[in-house]
Amino acid sequence: MDVDAFDRLLSPEGQELLAALRDYDPARELATATRLRRDHPAELVSAALTQARLRQRAEAKFGADAYRMYFTPNGLEQSTRVSVARYRAERFADHGPVEVLDLCCGIGGDALALAARGFVVPAVDRDPLTCAVVRANAEALGVSELLHAVCADVTTYPGAKEYEAVFIDPARRGGRGRIFDPEAYSPPLSWAVETARAADFGAIKIAPGIPHEAIPDDAEAEWVSDGGDVKEAVLWFGAEPGARRATLLPQGVSLTGRGLPDPDVRPVGRYLYEPDGAVIRAHLVAEVAEEVGGGLIDETIAYVTADGLVPTPYASAYEITDVLPFNVKRLKALLRERGVGVVTVKKRGSAVEPEELRRKLKLDGANSCTVILTRVAGAPTMLLGHPVSR
Repeated sequence: MDVDAFDRLLSPEGQELLAALRDYDPARELATATRLRRDHPAELVSAALTQARLRQRAEAKFGADAYRMYFTPNGLEQSTRVSVARYRAERFADHGPVEVLDLCCGIGGDALALAARGFVVPAVDRDPLTCAVVRANAEALGVSELLHAVCADVTTYPGAKEYEAVFIDPARRGGRGRIFDPEAYSPPLSWAVETARAADFGAIKIAPGIPHEAIPDDAEAEWVSDGGDVKEAVLWFGAEPGARRATLLPQGVSLTGRGLPDPDVRPVGRYLYEPDGAVIRAHLVAEVAEEVGGGLIDETIAYVTADGLVPTPYASAYEITDVLPFNVKRLKALLRERGVGVVTVKKRGSAVEPEELRRKLKLDGANSCTVILTRVAGAPTMLLGHPVSR
C-alpha cells in the first residue's frame, strides 16, 4: 500500500468499507472481496481488507482502540503494546519534561501514549506512508494537537540532540527477520546511544536478548514483561547509571538489582520458584532467591527452590511433591496411578519437547499435575507438583 491508497482509505468511501469489515471473517475473505468489488474499486477493497486484518491482529496490543487506528504490517509487528507504552510515558512524566522527541516512531504506539499523557511529541520517521499512518492515528485518538509527525531521516534531523527528552526505537527487523547485532539496527545502537546521552533524559528501546556486555555503563537497563511475557528492554540515560531493573506489568512492580552474588545450589525443597522472564533477562534471579530465602537447583538453571512459601510478584511458585530422575515410563505409571488426566509440562534445561511428552503419556483421569523437566545438580530430572495460588 502506498500513500495514495492509504489516503483513499481515509475518504468517506474508505471509512464505509472499514466499518463494514469491523467483524469480518478472514476465512471468508475471497467471498467478502468479491461482494465488495461489485460496488467499490478493487484497489480500495484490497487496502480495506488489509487494514481490517491488521486491526484484528492489533487488538492484542491496542485493545478496542485498534479498530480506530491504522497500521502497516511492519509497523504493527514492531510497535509497542499500549500497556508498555503507557508505563514508559509515566517514567517520562516522573522526570518532568513538557516535550519528548520520538525518533523512529513507527505507527506511533509510544508517541500516542506520550501525547495522551500530555507531552508535545514531534514524531519522526523517514517513511512517508508511516508518517501518514501516524497522523491518522493521532487524529483518530484525539491527540493531533500534541503529536506532530515529521517525515525525515532521524540521523540528519536538525536539533535531534537539543531536546530535553528523547525516545528512540531503532528498527530491529530486516529483510531476513530479526536483527541480533545492535550495530545492525537502523539506525545503529551506537548512534542512538550518542543521541540519547545528549538529552537530559533519554530512552532507547532494544531487543530483550541484548548481551549485557553491550549495555553502556552509564545506562540503566530495564526489561519489561506484560502478562508474564517479556516484551522489550529499554536503555535509560539520565536515570540510574549501571542499574538493572525488571518491571512486571500489569502489576506495575519493579525489581532493581543489588549486586548480589549467584545463589548457592541446594537440594530441591518443598517449593520451586520460576522467576518472571524479565527477572531472568535482567540477571536478577539472585534477588528473588534472597527474597524467598532459597537457592538454585542447578548452577545453570534459573529455578529457585526453598522450604518455605514466600509470596513474591517476581516469580511463580509450585509446591513440589516428587523429585525423580527423568524416565517417561515411570512418569506415565505414576500419573496413571494418581488418576491424572490433565498435565501441564514446563521445561528449562531439558531437550524434551512438552507436546511430544504429552503424546507419549496418553493420560486419562480427573486430576491434574504440573511436570517440570529440568536439571538438578546436573542430572536430568522430573519435578511433579502444583502451582500455588497467589
